[in-house]
Amino acid sequence: VVESWSFLDTVESNFRPLVVIELAKGTKEETIEWFTKRIVDKKANGGAQLLIKPLVMENGVENIYLVGASHLRLLLGAETVGLVKECSDNSMRTFTYSSRKTFKDFADDNHNFLTMAECQYIIKHELENLRAKNEKMIPGYPQAKLYPGKSIVRRLLTSGILVQIFPLHDREELKKLRHSWYGRVKVGYQPLDDIRCYFGETIALYFGFLEYFTFALIPMAVIGIPYYVFAWEDYDKYVMFATFNLLWSTVILEVWKRICAILTYRWGTLLMKRQFEEPRPGFHGVLGVNPVTGREEPVYSSLKRQLRIYLVSLPFVCLCLYFSLYVMMIYFDLEQWALDYHKENESNFSSLMLYVPSIIYAIVIEIMNRIYRYAAEFLTSWGKKVLHSS
Repeated sequence: VVESWSFLDTVESNFRPLVVIELAKGTKEETIEWFTKRIVDKKANGGAQLLIKPLVMENGVENIYLVGASHLRLLLGAETVGLVKECSDNSMRTFTYSSRKTFKDFADDNHNFLTMAECQYIIKHELENLRAKNEKMIPGYPQAKLYPGKSIVRRLLTSGILVQIFPLHDREELKKLRHSWYGRVKVGYQPLDDIRCYFGETIALYFGFLEYFTFALIPMAVIGIPYYVFAWEDYDKYVMFATFNLLWSTVILEVWKRICAILTYRWGTLLMKRQFEEPRPGFHGVLGVNPVTGREEPVYSSLKRQLRIYLVSLPFVCLCLYFSLYVMMIYFDLEQWALDYHKENESNFSSLMLYVPSIIYAIVIEIMNRIYRYAAEFLTSWGKKVLHSS
């Protein structure tokens, strides 16, 4: 694989765009040049080794860029993210470039071996894991600080330089999917495999569940119609319906678990290994070497992490719990006072006073929620500064 990376060409005049990058209007030229260079630069130099070209608008503004990758780059990226594919012997294994010939439907000229969703996921993964090496700031924006290991895309987003990154539609594939999915009047099952290839496993599972639940409601609807139409005087029949409802809800859940496992196994997500994943883009730390994969990635001292948990996070959580319990006890005292006051007076005013503790408690809860949210954001920001200073 290392040899394949070294021979991978990053210059290709004609490539299939898969992902769109939108930069803020007026982004400085040196920033664009630096960012695009990091995208096309080789992996050994800290780049993503992808392909990129600007989309020139009618007004001549170039703030939208199309990102793609060569076929070889996508295959190597599939190994990096740990995609699971079907082998020729019908087993499911993690894809590796060295054993690519053993996988079903693989051919050097078969550019459909990886689905569109998988290709876009690979590019998104590589972009999100572009990390700073020796840069102290984003070129052209001194206020946007960087340090080794910081996610470049995350910093560009928080600084407002990068507006958004989103997958690009393929009109021809979308037309085919529309025809096989909802363009026909014929009632039938949804093309879940085609949906998965285009939109990914998450969307396909969502529509798969909708389809399954729609069919699962049929027996409940058939049995429930007589209960809705006729007013039964024998309440034992309603007990029987409630019992059937309980059994039905349990059975459909267990059956869906089985169907979900079948789909995820067939699509390779059930066996997808997570131990070799890149750190999430929001992770902060200094650049180091992962002892398992041997790749350079952000790391953080385990001792410092434990100290922060036990000396900052845990005391803060305990303090919040104590304050919440204290407020709750005050609410109980107010409620008891309102009940005693109502018993003594038995008036319209005393009846209204019964609602006062609940109203006060609801207002206090809303205020506390805002305070907790602010405290969480402050501690998160403080944590980033601590990691940066370390």
